[in-house]
Parts: sequence; structure tokens; C-alpha cells
Amino acid sequence: PLGRLLARLPGAGRRPPAGDSTTAYDLAVRRRLLLALSALLTLSLFVSYQGVHGDADPLRTSSAPAVLSLDTALYALGQAQRDAGAPAPTSDFQKQISVAAQSLAAAAADDVGAAADRQALQTVAGLITVYSVKVQQSQLQPDGSVLREAYLSYATSILTEEGSGIQARLKALQRQQRAAVHRQTSFGPLLWCAWSATLLLTLALAAVLLETQRFLRHRFRRRYNRRLIAAGALLCAGLGVAVLFTVWTHQGMADTRDLLDRPLPGRQIPDAGRHTASYLAGTGFRAAAAVWILIGGVLLMALAETGLRRHIDDYRFRPR
Repeated sequence: PLGRLLARLPGAGRRPPAGDSTTAYDLAVRRRLLLALSALLTLSLFVSYQGVHGDADPLRTSSAPAVLSLDTALYALGQAQRDAGAPAPTSDFQKQISVAAQSLAAAAADDVGAAADRQALQTVAGLITVYSVKVQQSQLQPDGSVLREAYLSYATSILTEEGSGIQARLKALQRQQRAAVHRQTSFGPLLWCAWSATLLLTLALAAVLLETQRFLRHRFRRRYNRRLIAAGALLCAGLGVAVLFTVWTHQGMADTRDLLDRPLPGRQIPDAGRHTASYLAGTGFRAAAAVWILIGGVLLMALAETGLRRHIDDYRFRPR
């Protein structure tokens, strides 16, 4: 029984000082245990909750849009390469170059990666300008001329050169962003441990609340302690909402990861953007709810304290 376990706690087995009430001593032991478990549970739940929700907002505002922007840039450059061999400058080529440049600007605005990654984006933007100029110069030369072929060959090497070309640089950035998405959406061993600890602390606190209610009923002949009942209700409601919010957020993050885990054809990129926004809708609100865990923990401790304080005061030792 839990009462026997409480009796084995450090200090619980010591004989109360002469004149002190055994009932007051038993109540004090339960009070300390309730406060300690409430504080530990609040900390554990806050850390566990933040471990999932803390990455949701960066994923929604930065990582996922950056992946889609890089996909768009790569697709646009592929379309531009198809139009680069036209005998005269075409509006389609300029349109695709403009789309690629705007996509890179959007990726930079999404605060993609570290400073080195942003520098890499600026380098790619400069190379796209050089590529566009060389293609335009080739299209101004007579069809079949050596100079035309030289300009076009140089432009193609800028775009497709292995390791240092525009496409290779963009694919490297894209791999880094997908890796960031995987890190932000993973539910690793540390999170499993944190949520397992939270569950164990919840069960322990619920058991102590029930045992304390039983103890009060037996000792004081009062059927219920309303503050302890309120503490139990707050515990169940708060944990239930936190778990529900976490499941919704994690599911949206997992769906986003599955959607962005592969290069997307050009026609699917706008749809992917809409789906991603739908999957991650509400994550900001749910992440902001973390502060209510701390508020709820303080309220839980206050209910435990006030629920037992009156009984402890009634049995506190008074000098003769």
C-alpha cells in the first residue's frame, strides 16, 4: 500500500517530537511529497512539451519554406536550360531565370541555415546572373557560329559543373535543409525518456493524491477534500491537453517531413506549400501554450498546499 511506502520515506520513520501530533506529522510528509512531485512533474512536462513544440515554429517559418524555395529554383533552372539553346532571346528563358532568382531571395529571407549557407545562396545568385548573361550573349551570335557555341558551353558549365555548378550548389543546400527538417521532426530517445518520466511522475502524483484523500477520509471522517479533488482534475485536464496538442503537432511535423523528403516536380511545389501550411497550422498557438504548464504547476502546488495546510495547522504542536 502507498501508506507503507510513505512511511519508508527519509525522515518519515522518525518518531515525532514529544507533544507533536502524529496526524500533523503524517500530513506534513504527504504535503512535502505532493509539492515535490508537483514540481518535478511540472518541470518534466515543460521540458517534454518544449522538446516537440520548440521546433515546430522554425519548421513552419524557415526550414519547410526553404526546401520548397530551393525545389522551385532547381526546377526553374532546369526549364531555363531547356530554353537556353533557342536561336534568339526568349521571354520564357527570362521568366525562368526570374523565378529562380526570386526563389533564392525567398530562401535567404527564410533565414536558411547558418551564415555559410546564406553566403552560399548569395554566391549562387551571382552565378545565375553570370549564367543568364552568357546565354543571352550566345543567343545574340549567328546560329552555328563558334562564338555562339563557346558562350553556350560556358553558360552550361556554370549551371551543371559537378561540385561547383549552380545546380550542384543548390542540391547541397537542399540536402542540408532536408537534414534540418529531419532533425526538427524527429522524436528521438531523449524525448521518449522525457515523456516516459512525465508519465511515471503523473501516475505517482495521482496515486499520492488518491492515498491522501483516503487518509483524510479515514482520519477526519470527511468524504472529500475539494482542493485535492481540484488538483486531481487539473492534473488530468492539463496533461490531457498537453498530450493532445503534442500529438497534433508531431503528426503535422511528420506529415511535413514525409512530403518534403524527396525532390518535387514543378507542378507539385505549390500544392506542397499549401499542404505544409495546413499540416503546421496552429503549431505556433500550441507552442505558446507551454507557459500554461508552468502556471498550471504553480496552481497544482497551491491546491496541494492549501488542501492540507488547514489540517496541519489544526494539529500543530502548541506549547503548554
